[in-house]
Amino acid sequence: MLDYVLIALAVLALAGVVFEEVIHVNKAKTTLFFGTLAWILLFIDASAAQLPLVQESLEHNITEISSLWLFLVAAMTFVAYLNRKGLIENMLNLIMPGKISLKKLLFATALFSFCFSSLADNITATLVSVALVLSLGLPLNQTLRFAVLVVFAVNSGGVSLITGDVTTLMIFLEGKVTITQLLVLILPSFVAVMLLATCLSFGLSGVVKIRKVHHQTNPVDYVIAAAFLLTIVCTLLGNVFFAIPPMLSFLAGMAVMFLIATFMGEEKDDDPILDYIRLIEFDTLLFFLGVLLLVGMLQHIEALDALLQIYSLFDPIYANLIMGILSSMIDNVPLTAALLKANITMTTTQWMGLTYAVGVGGSLLVIGSAAGIVTMSKVKGLTFATYSKFSALLLLAYLAGYGMVLVVSPLAL
Repeated sequence: MLDYVLIALAVLALAGVVFEEVIHVNKAKTTLFFGTLAWILLFIDASAAQLPLVQESLEHNITEISSLWLFLVAAMTFVAYLNRKGLIENMLNLIMPGKISLKKLLFATALFSFCFSSLADNITATLVSVALVLSLGLPLNQTLRFAVLVVFAVNSGGVSLITGDVTTLMIFLEGKVTITQLLVLILPSFVAVMLLATCLSFGLSGVVKIRKVHHQTNPVDYVIAAAFLLTIVCTLLGNVFFAIPPMLSFLAGMAVMFLIATFMGEEKDDDPILDYIRLIEFDTLLFFLGVLLLVGMLQHIEALDALLQIYSLFDPIYANLIMGILSSMIDNVPLTAALLKANITMTTTQWMGLTYAVGVGGSLLVIGSAAGIVTMSKVKGLTFATYSKFSALLLLAYLAGYGMVLVVSPLAL
């Protein structure tokens, strides 16, 4: 009986996010409330024999959440500093012409987000890409198109590299695919992004004047920008070669940033470097906390395992496609973990299809990926409802990319 109550709480939390504009309650408040309430009910209902298992599950859930939280704090602090100092806008001045058509700008944004997310993690790539979009000062209806494209492009860019997406790394570590086979996913992922950009470009016209306001910067700002890039590179290399958690590498990078500001003598009493932590969006972090508590609860009561029945009803090609769509409502990491634990027998082509599906499928809903949640917190006017207006185009691009994966995957075998 309790399991049905807990699932109902998860549905209510999702409804709170969907109807945020109607009920006028911040999504962070609803998800955090239902997430904590669900675990409290689990403890109350647990018998003496079950209590240690509930405690262990919660501690495992909190460990995963804290790793994400600390990583986000470090990444957001870096971006907050670079944005406040004007380095992001200065970079835009260098790479963008004085005038550019909206259509060309849209494709340039897609290309930048796709490529950058292949090098950096999705959250960092989203923060930088969204900052670039917002600096353009476009009207809301145009900004929404760019924001939706950023979410899809960021999620697509990391799917072909083990350093670009956690689920890709999980499937690789299980020996289901090789690095060279994953590289084949670059082509369908890129084509899907360009297809979405083409669809979003219809109706766009005119020329955008790039405001080239040069911000005065200090040498320390460039050193910290270099430290940020070095942190990204070290995070990737450290994770691949030494299995160093990305959270640890980024915290170390943030500490280096603090030390740079201190020892270069640029820290002022009215602008202390530690204060930049206060500029990050804590409502986003609280929303993450609530969502991941709910996902952890669903995993504990084995509600996610019921999804595995899809593979007994459909061929793996279609089941993987459905799993990608479901990943827009359920965190793709526990979903992928459940699939791997179930030891489902699939061909390499089908595993590559699943890799694409769970990596890109989260883009279909704004709450389905970290990129979507971060973008929603940064772009005023981007809500569950406004993002959903683009669902048909997102689904079209997702289906096109998935279909192309099935076509090109045999070439890598």
